[in-house]
Parts: sequence; structure tokens; C-alpha cells
Amino acid sequence: MGNVCRICHSESLIKFLDLGFTPLADDFLLPHRLQEPEVYYPLQVFICTNCSLVQLGYVVPPEILFQRDYPYLSSTTKTGTEHFHSLAKEASLKFGLDPTDLVVDIGSNVGVLLQGFKNQGLDNVLGIEPAENICQIARNNGIETINEFFSEELALEIVKTKKRAKIVTGTNVVAHINDHHALVRALDILLAEKGAFFFEAPYLVNLIDNLEYDTIYHEHLSYLSVRPLVRLFRQFGMEIFDAKEIPIHGGSLRYFVAREGDYPISTNVARLIELENERKLYDIDTLNNFAKSVQNNREELNWMLRSIKHAGKRIAGVSAPAKGMTLLNYCKIDSEILDFITEKAPMKIGKYTPGTHIPVLPDSELIKQMPDFALLLAWNFADEIMKNLDEYRKAGGKFIIPIPKPCIVG
Repeated sequence: MGNVCRICHSESLIKFLDLGFTPLADDFLLPHRLQEPEVYYPLQVFICTNCSLVQLGYVVPPEILFQRDYPYLSSTTKTGTEHFHSLAKEASLKFGLDPTDLVVDIGSNVGVLLQGFKNQGLDNVLGIEPAENICQIARNNGIETINEFFSEELALEIVKTKKRAKIVTGTNVVAHINDHHALVRALDILLAEKGAFFFEAPYLVNLIDNLEYDTIYHEHLSYLSVRPLVRLFRQFGMEIFDAKEIPIHGGSLRYFVAREGDYPISTNVARLIELENERKLYDIDTLNNFAKSVQNNREELNWMLRSIKHAGKRIAGVSAPAKGMTLLNYCKIDSEILDFITEKAPMKIGKYTPGTHIPVLPDSELIKQMPDFALLLAWNFADEIMKNLDEYRKAGGKFIIPIPKPCIVG
């Protein structure tokens, strides 16, 4: 694991960032598990000097990551739901979708994006979701969902039992997939003539520019950018014909992919590759400097938090996203620093954070207990969360935003 690139299969990988050994970011613990040993996995980031893909070295099997009590719900935030519904509207208009066209979403979670397509008058939608508990929620929401990992075999089965898909989507899922070649082969099976695959993923440029190192965890095997992805799809007679920057998750790209020649190629593709080259995104010096900045952030954040505690003040955490678990474990922020973490998602409430064992309580506890400071772990939804918790701020509470530079918002 870690000696072969998942796009070009080169063994020419250089490690530039080591976040140590951490537990799985979404493995929240029920109280009885606090007495049991936890498994920690290496969290190290490499660049392929052949195709430029930035990727994790150690691969945790997806059956461990996604098929137990997976706690992430794409419907948790209003911002996220609105984003998915606008994406469905854009795709429906961009591709002139017909009500009979099949739309398939890979890693469909509870079906928020597919509900957006149904809102556009497209009832022929199908989700593919490996987490059984999440799949059941989607079905209860009226979204037909297959409880499997996406594969060539599943693509053949869908074509056989339904039809080929005019649109296949994948939001925040391509970076989770280890075998990119199998993914593209399966897409080629599933897509109809002039069908398109569009997917979203956090953009490596934003990760480096904004020091978003907490978005690195074991579910995210790859940290995507345009240059290596162009090479991936070209190997299979496909191409990225458009890409656009979107603000969600700290800065992401929305990629549009089809078979070669099916659609004119937007100037956005060359523009973004030029941006990556201008930023020297793939230079090892750039990446090493990023790693040094990560270490500095840990020192600054720890100094701030420990100074607050030393002054006799109380600190809680707000929201418990997977990214927050990377931050807590890498920075060694545990229950001695944070009294508790509040959360909106019911599947995390009543549990403890992996590795650091901080209790997760309902959001209402922030107002009830009124700690002096609240460390905002889901900083990518900071505006929405602070607005929802405005009562806390009006009562004198202050928020701490850890990324890209620790700062206090009062």
C-alpha cells in the first residue's frame, strides 16, 4: 500500500506530509467502547512525480470505512441541501434532460442530490450507497437506492435491468475510491450515448492555499486537481470537457466528463491547469512549505487553546465533522482542552470522538452550559453555524476558527 499511484501506476511517490497515526475520522464511539482498544492507521500524504496525483499512502479497506454505522448525512446543513438542489437544476438545464432519462448518483448518501433531480421532474433516479444504515434512510425518503459499492459488475446489472444513464453524478466520492481505473471502466459501461459524468471534489489548490489539512483523513484517498485527472480519463477515451470552481467545502471543483469528442472542451480546463502550474502546485518545495505551515498551525492553535484554559476559561467544540477529527487527533486536543462538542447530527450525539474521547452533545448544550469559547470544527459552514447559534454569541460566547490561522470571532 502506498508504493503505486492509483492513476498512472508509477512507483515514483514522494512523501511530503505526515499527520501521524490516527483512528478513523467517522468511527465515533459508544460509551462501552471507551474501554476497548482503538485501531490507529498511518495518515501520510504523497505526490506522484509521474502524473502529479496527491494521495494517501495507506489504504484502509472500504468495507471498514463505509459499511458500519456510517454517521455522515448529506442533509445535515441547509447550505449543503441548497447546493445539491442547485446542482441538479444546473445539470438538468445544461444537458436538456428528459423525464425518462436515467440519473444515477454514486455514493448517494440519503438521496439529497437525487431529490433535487426529482424536483426538476426527473423521477427515473437511482442511488448507489455502500453504507447500509444510510441506504435505508434514503429508501425511507423515497429514493430507490442500491446498497453496494459501484463496480463494473453493478454497472452491467443496471444497464440490463434498467437502461444506460444520461447522467451519472458523484459528489465527494471520487476521492474516496482506490481503483480509479475500475471506476472509469464502470462509467463507460453505464453512460448512454453522449452521457456525462459530473462530480465534485475539494480542490487541491484550495487545500494548499488555505491550509485545509484537516480535510485529510482516511476516507479521502486522493486530493484532486485537473492535471492528473485529465490523464486518468484520457487513458480510457474520455475527457474533462468543463470544470468550474464552487465554494462548498472550503473550495471545490465541479468536473464534467464524457467520451472524447462528445462535447466541446471549455477554456476552463486549460485555464485551471495553467493556474496549477502558476502556483507551482506540484513542486516538492511548495508541498514541503505547506507541511511546515501545518506544523505551525498546530503550535499556534495549541498555544491559543492552552492560554485560554490557563486563564480559567471553558472551551467547547461546535460540530463534529470528519475533518474535525483529523484536527483534534493531529493537534492532540482532547477532553482536557474541550469540555464537550455539540452536534446537530443525531447519529453522533451521545457518542465520543475517535481517539480524543470528547463527549458529543446536542447543539442546545452550548446555550445551556455557555462555555466562554467554542472551537468551530466545521469551519466550511461557519456562517450558517454561527447564525444558527447567534444566541450563544449574543450571550457573550466567542467562536474560535482554527483554519487557516487560528482566530477568535466575538
